[in-house]
Amino acid sequence: MKRGAQIWITLICILLGVILTAQIRTQASLRNDIPTKRIEEMASLLKQAESERDALRTQVKKLTAQLDEVMSKENSVTAGMQEELKRARLIAGLTPVEGPGLVVTLNDSTRVAQPGQDPNLFLIHDEDLLKLVNELKAAGAEAITVNGQRIVALSEIRCAGPTISVNNTRIAPPYVVEAIGDPDSLETAIKMRGGILETVQFWGIQVQIEKKDKLTLPAYVGGEKFRFARPVEKEAQP
Repeated sequence: MKRGAQIWITLICILLGVILTAQIRTQASLRNDIPTKRIEEMASLLKQAESERDALRTQVKKLTAQLDEVMSKENSVTAGMQEELKRARLIAGLTPVEGPGLVVTLNDSTRVAQPGQDPNLFLIHDEDLLKLVNELKAAGAEAITVNGQRIVALSEIRCAGPTISVNNTRIAPPYVVEAIGDPDSLETAIKMRGGILETVQFWGIQVQIEKKDKLTLPAYVGGEKFRFARPVEKEAQP
């Protein structure tokens, strides 16, 4: 081969090498540039997402604190309402109760009426029980039953033929009146001179009084539906 041809071939090879090297470097540069830009974009998006996440976390904490505060207030209100409802049911006689008190048992007289005497005087009547219950109430009795019937605002004690009706339930002697309260005060009240017990004992009515450290009285179980009475609505403020 001629020397000139070799030189030209060498130059061409060198030129091709330079071109190939430049091309490789360019491709490498492009490969390096694309991931870098992508990484920068992803890093920016990640930073933005983290910022939004932190903001949401702060908002969640704030809302959680507000919810806890509301729940605390609601629990407090609910507890107060439950306590008030419990007290109202207690006053209304709708809850079984227990405590110290007095048991008074009354039974008809065993005496035989003499000629000219009214035989009804030797029997216990509804008004006798009503007077006894009122005396116990006046002496501070907080709960009363008559033969297991709880006495409440809606209770009636009335004559029902040969028996007595309490809460629309017929009862017969012996009549057992149980009252929760201070036993000594209750006993003193019903034993006062000229009181109901002295009066009925005059006609031979049998009376037994027992002080108890603990009595358990049932709740009122009669009807409690109001047909006519309605709560008074508060007038609107001007």
